[in-house]
This record gives sequence, structure tokens and C-alpha cells, in this order.
Amino acid sequence: MTSAIVVDDDFDTVEVFSEFLSLRDIDIVGKAYDGLEGLKLFEEKHPDIVFSDIWMPNYDGFYLLENLKKNHPESKIIMITADLTQKTFEKLKKLNADSILFKPFEIDNVMNAISKVTNEQKKTISNVNFIE
Repeated sequence: MTSAIVVDDDFDTVEVFSEFLSLRDIDIVGKAYDGLEGLKLFEEKHPDIVFSDIWMPNYDGFYLLENLKKNHPESKIIMITADLTQKTFEKLKKLNADSILFKPFEIDNVMNAISKVTNEQKKTISNVNFIE
């Protein structure tokens, strides 16, 4: 069974997304509410996948992504955002996000991202309309 942690500053989002993943046979081994908590939780639990929002107060998803990839290059992290700007997309690519899900997302997109990162493939993003 694939294990995961969910990181988002919105408690309800964490709960709903965790429930959704659990219903799809993903073992939620932890929940965090900012990037620093997410990093500590990863160190403790070593999940197969980390799902993280980008924009959070204090320690954001960029902090989490950068530190995970620096300290655990094998870690798999799927970033979730409603930010469709080219600048954010380029920063996520530079920091080596394994996959990016844009809100609002379809359930099938989440499952496809999980499948791709667990099969050691990078998700390619096409037909994205960025906001200038």
C-alpha cells in the first residue's frame, strides 16, 4: 500500500483530501499544516509520497519541496496549487517537483499523478494556460 502525508494550512482541505486518498487505498501516515511541519513529518514517517499546497504562512510548500529534494532526493512530492502563473510553474520545475496538480483538479488527475510518481516517471504538463 502506498503511504502519504498531506500538507496544507487549511484544516478542512487536509481532512477532505486525506479522506479521499484513504478511500483510494492510500495510507495517510500523517498530516501537517505548513512546510516545516511537513518536513519534520517526512523525517519521522518516510512516506512514499508527499502532497503539499504551495502557499502557506510561515513555511510554504517551496520550503518543503526545496528541503526535501536537498536532503532526500529520492522523495516523491506532488505539489497542489491554484496559482497558474508561469513564475510559480518555473520555480516548481527548478526545485524538481515530481508532479503538479492545479486546482480545481479532477480525481482522475490525482490518481494519475500518484501512479506516475510511484512508477518513477515525471508528469509532463501540457496545455496549461498561465496567468501573466
